[in-house]
Parts: sequence; structure tokens; C-alpha cells
Amino acid sequence: METALENNWLRRFAPLWGGQAVSLLGSRLVQFALVWHLTVQTGSTAVLATATLVAMLPEVFLGPFAGALVDRWDRRKVMIFADAAVALTTLGLVLLFLSGAVQIWQIYVAMFLRGLGGAFHWPAMQASTSLMVPKKHLSRLSGANQALQGLLTIAAPPLGALLLSVMPMQWVLSIDLGTAALAILPLLFISIPRPVHKDGEAAVTPESVWRDVRAGLRYVGSWPGMLAILLMAMIINFLINPAFSFLPLLVTRHFQGGAVELGWLESGFGVGIITGGVLLSVWGGFKRKVITSMSGLIGMGAGILIVGLADKDGYWAAMAGMAMMGFMNPLVNGPLFALLQSKVDPEMQGRVFTLIVSGSAAISPLGMIVASPVAEWLGIQAWYVVGGLVCAAMGVAGFLIKSVITIDEQEPGGKLNAAVNVQTAPVASD
Repeated sequence: METALENNWLRRFAPLWGGQAVSLLGSRLVQFALVWHLTVQTGSTAVLATATLVAMLPEVFLGPFAGALVDRWDRRKVMIFADAAVALTTLGLVLLFLSGAVQIWQIYVAMFLRGLGGAFHWPAMQASTSLMVPKKHLSRLSGANQALQGLLTIAAPPLGALLLSVMPMQWVLSIDLGTAALAILPLLFISIPRPVHKDGEAAVTPESVWRDVRAGLRYVGSWPGMLAILLMAMIINFLINPAFSFLPLLVTRHFQGGAVELGWLESGFGVGIITGGVLLSVWGGFKRKVITSMSGLIGMGAGILIVGLADKDGYWAAMAGMAMMGFMNPLVNGPLFALLQSKVDPEMQGRVFTLIVSGSAAISPLGMIVASPVAEWLGIQAWYVVGGLVCAAMGVAGFLIKSVITIDEQEPGGKLNAAVNVQTAPVASD
């Protein structure tokens, strides 16, 4: 199968990747427009925290079940229906803004429904990638994906701010309808391999879905290195996600800026992601992927700390910190996702990806609940300072925990392929 992939993988995968890239632009515009609308209309940390929380709920509580269904269903059809559902939700928002009767609770509902579509679409895309792309290219593709995210982070905020200044909200949102159609079109003509399930094509029932979820939990639970990384992600998300949900208020309250300043601050993050993503796609990272990830985590913590320590006249220092965070982001995430795609059984990937993402995000609601009153008490920047220190500490800890530092040599379950001489010094990539 790997030989067949080598021969034609790019021709088959590129249209799918391109369509999804265009769709992501539309989604980013919607996200920016809605967050800025809530910021201008309310100026409330509680509203922004609630909006972030509502968008996360499907991923946290339904993600494991979505992953089990993705492993059973045709992943191509899952992506088609998920993209279509998100587009219909956006259409509902367009009609509400046209009527002039839109309310905050309706935006919350739309964010929940869009999050629900993403809870199915993301694991379907990730699990499909490992079946369509040769293993040796997965790290570089992860770098390309991170570079794409950076490009969108650069383009979407200033573009969104520009569009909001020249046209009504409903027309900005309607762009997402066209980009969703461009994402669905290639999926109508591309076939995605389906992994063979161990119990065959059994009917999808509540019992079979729950059985699959339990199997996924056992699969992840038997892998100490993955559990350690999951715990690190939970601790980091507890502090970092609230900080980023308050970014618009950091701009308006601390730096006395507006939509343009917010857009450029997010674009600085995007410049960093592009640079780091391109570096990873060309270089591929250290031979042991975990070395790249933990080193990037330390650097990401330093970038977050710079943002938190910037004074009211230090807007450009904050932008540099955001760029540093962005640069390190692909080095943290890309190698880990490539590691999972290459090691986890194809029939389990939907469940494993959603369990890891859901588990790491599950702590975020608690962070959001705590963040709003504390941010009003100590100031928004306190979250960036503490989050940066914790991020860096987690990266250092990764070098010291044996189950983490040897994860490249482990099979699922934590068993080492051979006797491993644990080294903390980076090993150059081939």
C-alpha cells in the first residue's frame, strides 16, 4: 500500500487539501467577525469566555463519540456533511443579521453548532490523511498544515477588519458559504480508503459506539507516554485558552487599540506559524519527534511570557511575543500529530485523535469559569504570565519524564521497540 501511495498520493490528496484550505479561510473570517461583534457590543470578559466555552462543548463532551462514529462511517461523507452543516449554520446567522434581530444567545447557538460540525470533520480529515499520505511525508505535511494555519492567521484578521469596515456583517459571514462549497466539491470526486474494522462492517448502534469508545479509552490508557502528554496538554490549556479568549480585551483595555490592532497582533502570530511551519516542512524536525515538540514548548512559553510582561506602550513587544509563539506552535504540534498518524492503527485513529483533543480541551471550561473573575481582579495579563511559565515548565518536564522522552520508540501500550538509550540532546533528522 505504501508503494501505491508513493506513486499517486499527491495527485489525489492535493485537491482535498486545497478545498479544505479555502474553507478554513471562510471559517476564520466568521470567527473573527463574531468575536469582534461580541467585543464591541458587550466589552465583557464573561461573554467572550462563554462564547469560547460554548464553541468547545461539542469537542469536549461529544468528541469521543464522534471519533468512534468516524472510525465506522465513510470519512469522505462525514467531511461532506460536516462542511454542509457548518455552512447551513452560517446561513442562519446571515439571515438573523439581515433581519436586524440577532441576539447574543443566538450567536452562542451558532458557535455550538459550528463546533459540533468541527468535532466530526477534524478527526475525519486527520484519520484520512494517514491513509492517503506516505508515512515519511507526514511530518512535512504537518509542517505545511501549520504554515497554512499561519497564513490564515495573518490574512483573516486584517481581511476581516477590512471587510467589516466596508460591508455589513451578514455579507462578511456569507463568504463562508462559498468557501464551504469549494471544500465540498473535491470530496464529491475523491475516494478515501476505509480501514478494515476488526469486527467487520457491523451496524452502528448505541452499543457498538459505546463499545468503540471504551476500546479507544483502553487504547490511550495503556500508553503511559501518551497519557503524560495528555496531562501536560490539560494543564497548559487550563491557563492558555482563557488568555487567548481575552486577546480582544487585552488590545482594547491594555493597548488602547481596536479591530486593526487586534488583527495585526493575530497576524504576528500567523507570521510565526508560517515561518515555523515552512521550517518543519523542509527540515522535518529532529529524528526523535518528541525532542522537537518539547523544545518548541519551552520556546512557546517564552513567547507567551513576553506578551504578558509587555507594558501599555509595548504593543510591538507583544507582537514579537505573538510571533515567537506562532513560530514554536508548529514545532510543538506537527511532530506529535505525525507521530500519532504513523503509530496508531488506522481503524483507531478517529477515536484516538478525538480522545486526545477532547481530553486536553476538557479542562478548558473550568479555566474559563475561573478566568473571568480572576482577570477582572488581577488583570488580563496575569493569565499570560502564569501560562507562559507553565508552558515552559511543561517543556522542561518532558525531557525528564522517561515515558515521554522515549515515546518515539514506543508502540501503543508503551512497549519499547528495543532497548532505548534515553538521550536528551537533539538528534539531527535524516
